Formats: sequence, C-alpha cells, structure tokens
Amino acid sequence: MYALRLWSTRHARGLETAYRAFEAALATLSPLLRRIGHRRLERPAAALEKMAKGLLFDCRMCGSCVLSSTGMTCPMNCPKELRNGPCGGVRADGACEIRPEMRCVWVEAWKGSRRMRQGRAAFASVAPPLDRSIAGTSSWLRHLREREGARP
Repeated sequence: MYALRLWSTRHARGLETAYRAFEAALATLSPLLRRIGHRRLERPAAALEKMAKGLLFDCRMCGSCVLSSTGMTCPMNCPKELRNGPCGGVRADGACEIRPEMRCVWVEAWKGSRRMRQGRAAFASVAPPLDRSIAGTSSWLRHLREREGARP
C-alpha cells in the first residue's frame, strides 16, 4: 500500500487530470444524481470512494478531502494527522519522526504539488480544521453539492 501511495505522489499530474475529468463527469451527471437523491447515494458513493482512494492514496475517509492541494498525498497518513504542514520533527533525510521507516507525508506532498498544474498555489492554502462528524462520508458528493450551491 505504501509503495502505491508513493507512486500516486510521483504521478500527481496525471491523477490531477483524471480527477478533473471525473469531476466533469459528476457535474454532467448532477441532475440525475440529484433526482436519485444524495442521501440514497451516500453509502455506495462512500464505498466506491473508499475503495478507489484507499488503494491509490491510502485514504482514511476523513470526509474532507484535500488531495488536490497536497500533491495527491493524504495528510491523514501523518501519524499526527497534521493537515497544514509538517511538524518540527522531520528528519534530515525526510523521514517521519514517529515512523522512521516512512517518509514524512509533507515532504511527499511538497514533491507531488510541484508536479501538479495548480499544485503550487493550492499547496499554499490553509486547510480548515477537520470536522470529525463527516468522517466516513463521501467527499465527492459533498463537493458536488457545494458546487451546486446546496447545503452539504
């Protein structure tokens, strides 16, 4: 799983392009999804999202995805779950202070963001505090509702 997570960071630009295409497809399907009902779609969408993002990014399904602003690296993989940058304990070789066998999530996020078209600007943005009440829910559907201007 860890090797695939590193692969995803190395291929951040291609994954960014794929995500934009997926986002456009969801936007096109939005009227149909709205008719079916977001509540009805929540479980299958969350299951699909967990499978896809779990495989590629070792996603923790926090419900508030920031992959597009962290170089396709999930910050929830940080042992301290830091969402806005590294702690002060990153080792000189880029390893995590808690899990030395793992590269710091934020070192990888920085590398991934450099490969993305909008990565540099997005990387500078500050992620809001994590809302634990939405953990396990589909951030895809939430993003779609927000695009439509509906209440999440």
